[in-house]
Amino acid sequence: VLVALVVLGASSGANAELSGVFQEMVKTECHFINGTEKVRFVKRFVYNREQYVCFDSDVGLYVGDTSFGEKIARHWNSDPEWMEYRRAAVDRHCRHNYELSTAFLVERRGER
Repeated sequence: VLVALVVLGASSGANAELSGVFQEMVKTECHFINGTEKVRFVKRFVYNREQYVCFDSDVGLYVGDTSFGEKIARHWNSDPEWMEYRRAAVDRHCRHNYELSTAFLVERRGER
């Protein structure tokens, strides 16, 4: 990362303002309550440390947090096939991974 900053001419200082450097991040979260009895899937889209659109399985739709995010949310929400795929992520992503890791996590709980 430092090499990229130097090449772009940015200062390596912690509070230095970076011009011409942009960051996009997608963060996926699974929230488990009582095992897999209640599972919440959240997918956040962030650009330059600002969340612009988010999918929450409890809501069942994309919600825009900025004007750009609202436009994207309307587009994604208008595709029924895509929305069915996204809503199924609770089972496909969260519950599936929970079942794969449960034996490992439960066995290690409380060990020091």
